[in-house]
Amino acid sequence: MRASLLLLLCASTLSAQTRNIAQRLGYPADAKLLIIHADDLGVAHSEDVASFDAMERGAITSASLMMPTPWVTEVANYFKAHPDIDLGLHLTLTSEWQTYRWGSVESSDKVPSLLDSTGTFPNDESIVAAKANPADVERELRAQIERALALGIHPTHVDSHMGALFTKPELIATYVKVAHEYHLPFLAVRQAGFASLQSGITDRDVVLDAVIIAGGEVPRDKWKQFYLDAIANLKPGLTELIVHLGHDDSELQAIMVNHEPYGAAWRQRDYDVVTSPEFRKALQDNHVILVKWKDLQRVAQQP
Repeated sequence: MRASLLLLLCASTLSAQTRNIAQRLGYPADAKLLIIHADDLGVAHSEDVASFDAMERGAITSASLMMPTPWVTEVANYFKAHPDIDLGLHLTLTSEWQTYRWGSVESSDKVPSLLDSTGTFPNDESIVAAKANPADVERELRAQIERALALGIHPTHVDSHMGALFTKPELIATYVKVAHEYHLPFLAVRQAGFASLQSGITDRDVVLDAVIIAGGEVPRDKWKQFYLDAIANLKPGLTELIVHLGHDDSELQAIMVNHEPYGAAWRQRDYDVVTSPEFRKALQDNHVILVKWKDLQRVAQQP
């Protein structure tokens, strides 16, 4: 998911709550709440095992699964053995890798505007914005959620792979509509200075104050420092730190060939940082409270 696209999903004109999210969760009003979230489960065995390990070590608090990807059943089996994990759905309309492709969960004849000439999702979110019919998008999002439920997964939330659902108001509205109908919290960001997209977000929805994600501008040798600085500069409120975890092994290298951004080495660096003693110490030193989407789900369901 790309930071610039996340900013498009905002709710700056929502009326103020009488209590902020920290207070609704039982913390002081000025608490620094952080979700450490791993994207892209299901893409590869390497991605899954790195994320499972980080979850079990308490290095991340949440993750999300891409339902069209080949390793979905591995994640479903893990969920059955660990039903308390915080697992959402990374709703997917793109397939970005050069030689490793996937298509829709829904029958291809029902979502033609979402697929390219090879029958797979396009490799860039701009193509989704240009070509996707909102009705096709809605059918595919529902199919992805229904497949998760059929596999015994009870998602804690939904978000969007590569921010494809955040690229234009019609798709945002579809995303919010489907999330509401399935009673699922969804990733939405409150960002001052951005106009409301009239997306259907209500006062009952939990809206994040900020999202942090490493971009291509971060040098490899400054990777850990980027994250340590992000924690040191964390503001009061609710923030999500999005990471992409994996091991830089032959499987991930083959899948992510010729793709440095978010590639195999990138994912190894993210894994190394979030599992490091220095990162854990930074969380403690800066009095960061780790929370889960399950916590937000509980708050959203309160009367």
